[in-house]
Amino acid sequence: MKTFTRPFIGLLTLTAASLIGPTVPGALAEDSADPHAHHHMMMQEGMHSGSDDASDPHAHHHHMMMPETTRSTLDYKIPQLSLVREDGKRVFLPDELNDGRAIVLNFIFTTCTAICPVTSKVFSQLQDKLGNDQNRVHLVSISIDPENDTPAVLREYAQKFGAGKGWQFYTGTVQDSIAAQQAFGVYRGDKMNHMPVTLLRTAPGKPWVRIDGFATADQLLHEFGEMLASK
Repeated sequence: MKTFTRPFIGLLTLTAASLIGPTVPGALAEDSADPHAHHHMMMQEGMHSGSDDASDPHAHHHHMMMPETTRSTLDYKIPQLSLVREDGKRVFLPDELNDGRAIVLNFIFTTCTAICPVTSKVFSQLQDKLGNDQNRVHLVSISIDPENDTPAVLREYAQKFGAGKGWQFYTGTVQDSIAAQQAFGVYRGDKMNHMPVTLLRTAPGKPWVRIDGFATADQLLHEFGEMLASK
């Protein structure tokens, strides 16, 4: 397994401000009870430090406190799971991931207010950056809260982030959702404990690239550079 880290600078400043909004009264009081509060605070810090860069000599220090991304190359065995797409069709996960396209995969839940809006915004940006190559890359978002995230709820979420035909959302039973998370090493026991992870594969049979942390759309696009160049 190959692993290295890259400094993450600026994604939260660019995306979280439009999605999360300013800190609301009482947010700090909820930090001790909400496992997501740490991530929310990190995003808030990124938002404020970005606006103060010109006048704040400590702004660079704030940026350096942003989380890093860790890139690993791994082999995952795709389990024979039955999931339900946002269009209501029951499908098998291996069929969805082995249709010949490159894959970008993440795990989300629609009521998430910290991590998922950011990672979903990045998927939306990646979709736009792919342009005419959108049909060569399959964006996959699997719910970790299937009891709430019905196909109808996922369709509404997809519309919110401008998902095109190449970006699909999946739900199913709790057991199948957990099995999918475990297969890709992201299961953390509870949806409120999940962490930002993006998984990529350029083609069936190729190794998976795992990026822990908040990857940017440009970073994800770079992973497909050689594939997209070989049209």
